[in-house]
Amino acid sequence: MDIKLAERGEGVYEAELVSWLVKSGDAVRRGQNLMEVLTDKATMEVPSPFAGTITELRAEPGRQIKVGDVVLTYSGGGEAKPEAETPKRREAEVEGDGKKKRREEDQAVAMSPPRRAAVSPTPEIVKAAPSVRQMAHRLGIDLTQVHGSGPGGRILIEDLTSQIQSKVGREPAVAREPRPDYGTSGNRIKLQGVRRKIADHMVLANEKIPHYSYVDECEATELVRLREALKQPFVSKGIRLTYLAFFVKAVVAALKDVPIVNASLDEEANEIVLHDRYHIGIAVAAPAGLIVPVIHDADQKDFAAIARDIERLSAEARAGKSKLEDLRGGTFTITSVGNIGGLFSAPIINYPQVAILGVGKIVKRPVFDDKGNVRPADMVYLSFCFDHRVVDGAVGAAFGNAIIKQLQNPAAMLVGG
Repeated sequence: MDIKLAERGEGVYEAELVSWLVKSGDAVRRGQNLMEVLTDKATMEVPSPFAGTITELRAEPGRQIKVGDVVLTYSGGGEAKPEAETPKRREAEVEGDGKKKRREEDQAVAMSPPRRAAVSPTPEIVKAAPSVRQMAHRLGIDLTQVHGSGPGGRILIEDLTSQIQSKVGREPAVAREPRPDYGTSGNRIKLQGVRRKIADHMVLANEKIPHYSYVDECEATELVRLREALKQPFVSKGIRLTYLAFFVKAVVAALKDVPIVNASLDEEANEIVLHDRYHIGIAVAAPAGLIVPVIHDADQKDFAAIARDIERLSAEARAGKSKLEDLRGGTFTITSVGNIGGLFSAPIINYPQVAILGVGKIVKRPVFDDKGNVRPADMVYLSFCFDHRVVDGAVGAAFGNAIIKQLQNPAAMLVGG
């Protein structure tokens, strides 16, 4: 019997097969995850609508599959029940998936016979989802040395937690960033998954939009002081305060002053659509590639809520757990290279938006005051790219000035919000 790909959400008609979680000959139960698929840079697991034995996998990882395409065949064990996918049902399924999965895994572990000795599996037979592999890579954990507590020895996130705890017990705590994976010389990397999504989107944006760039500098002395003063109170509330939260607030205020920048171009209708909602995308450098989760209705959120959203969305993007709804609907995007070290850049606009802001690193430089005296100041470059079909040079400069006005008086910006 054939199993076809069911709709994965509202408006989603195709997905890329990232990996199979089962193989031909496996006996599966209803609700067991069969494969991971990618839609709009969001990875999700597809549960089995049947109980039986898989006879053939009909799609290769990296292939685009459409809703209704046959993905596998199975035999015996029970009839398949087609998924009645609706946005509400999918939301409930995603919400309850974690609890349900843990219950099933706990039952499987309880029923399995005790193991005599832990045998290190070879890399070829390590069973773990891509998100678990990414997390292990970032934490420096060798998956071949981890005992999987999931069904069939599958390694779960909880298994990595135990590894971290054991490491903490025997090693001094050293705060260090995991080394980014920049590839291996001489290798060939298949253009698939998130990287292919990025490539397609960048080509589309570059072909469609006549970009022009605009760069200005902004004194951020008061901004730096305010952040330093607020860091500890925010940490006590469990929030890591970054400069990005201030830039989101400043951008929202500037978009209200210059509405034409919070827009998109409807080419079929020959209309410029000015949006009345403020959905701010934040570019995140994730292991799989650039992800742009969205802070929806940023104008209606206070400063702490924005900072909390930034932390949550960034963490989910880096772990490969971004939700589809968190990647859609952006009206303006902010990208920052300051934490890496660049002064300014010329970012590509996130199509179909008409503008993007690039934030450079904040550096201390000598500047002249109004009386001609030299004083130290924290300075940052702001680099903008605009769609010249919609935003002219003078309008872009006015928008930049509106952001600078907000950033130079950050306390008033937060009180006003």
